[in-house]
Amino acid sequence: MDANKRNHWFLDPGPLSTWIEQFAADLAAQRYTPLTIEGYTASARHFTAWLGSAGISIDLIDDDVVRHFAEHRCRCPGGRQWLRISPKYSRRAGRFVVFLQKAGVVRPPLKVASPYPLLVDYQSWLRVHRGLSERTIVRHLRQLHKLLPELGTATFDYNAARIRDVVREWRERTGPADLRTITSALRSYLRYLASVGLCRPNLDHAIPPVLQWRLSSLPRYLAAADVERVIASCDQLTRGRLRDRAILLLLARLGLRAGDVAGLRLNDIEWTSGMLRLSGKARRQVRLPLPQDVGDALLAYIEQERPRVHQEAVFLTMIAPYRSFAQSSHVSTIVALALKRAGISDPPSTGACLLRHSAATSMLRSGATLEAVGTVLRHRSLDMTAHYAKVDVAMLEQVAQPWPGELPC
Repeated sequence: MDANKRNHWFLDPGPLSTWIEQFAADLAAQRYTPLTIEGYTASARHFTAWLGSAGISIDLIDDDVVRHFAEHRCRCPGGRQWLRISPKYSRRAGRFVVFLQKAGVVRPPLKVASPYPLLVDYQSWLRVHRGLSERTIVRHLRQLHKLLPELGTATFDYNAARIRDVVREWRERTGPADLRTITSALRSYLRYLASVGLCRPNLDHAIPPVLQWRLSSLPRYLAAADVERVIASCDQLTRGRLRDRAILLLLARLGLRAGDVAGLRLNDIEWTSGMLRLSGKARRQVRLPLPQDVGDALLAYIEQERPRVHQEAVFLTMIAPYRSFAQSSHVSTIVALALKRAGISDPPSTGACLLRHSAATSMLRSGATLEAVGTVLRHRSLDMTAHYAKVDVAMLEQVAQPWPGELPC
């Protein structure tokens, strides 16, 4: 340990000394390494010593106090030998304050009232009456926070012209994919307002459509051999090898969405029957058969590599604190890294959907019907599955008619 780190132990934490010890114990329970815990407790000691020198009592600790600590020109006895506090160092002190707030030692942060109180009831409506997943609800709320500053909160004043103007403005700022997400959230919000009598009915019909030619392009997929290379690339990893292999197999064999994988819970795996229980869109419960290699990969990860923590999620981060994936994009990142390890240059895409499309393509080419593929992918309409028929060359050759040649006049 160097002199600067050692000096932190000479700082007097005052009346919060016992809480620093409990803070360290809490970090240890979350499986932080001793070195990381040492860094957190050093910041906490420095922070509490600074409180004493600045004459700030415990009951006054809040986010502003942490901000002042981060900005102070450090001349604390036994503290660091430089004048400025790094952002990482001050964030560790902030983490200690959060711990004190949860323990009831200092007052919790004041809750800032939402500028859009109607969104609270709208959120409940989506959950109870529409059956949307939490991820979809969060996405809708995020889009509405973009729209409402322009649309306004006087819902009885909403009219078709105003709604069209707002959508047109956003059409100039963003691409078609993002615009579809925005208009979907707005359409849902207007339906909610109409259902509770807070705006005119049928205003959702005023939203201009976002053109999308769903069947105009070929599905983005990998050849079967490339998919196996991507899965095998996990053997190159020293940490997360079993986790990433199980994730890639779920995507490649069952065609799961990234959100399905991120949201998978331990009790969703029915080991006795060999089935996997999933909550799809609109919380539709489905059960899919678990292929042998996928089941073996899941079992190996859970028994040999998954951290022993009280978490319901199957897949956790590999660095403490061990938590479920905050976003489904974490799954797509795992796919992108596997593609790079496998040496697949210029893939059609780098997200989790690439393996989903590859699974559908492989099933069709192996003789599965569109109905069977749609069932596995949990499509609500066969039209969505028909997109993959373009890559079934054998089927296309059967339906293609020979060129009749030159016809007589």
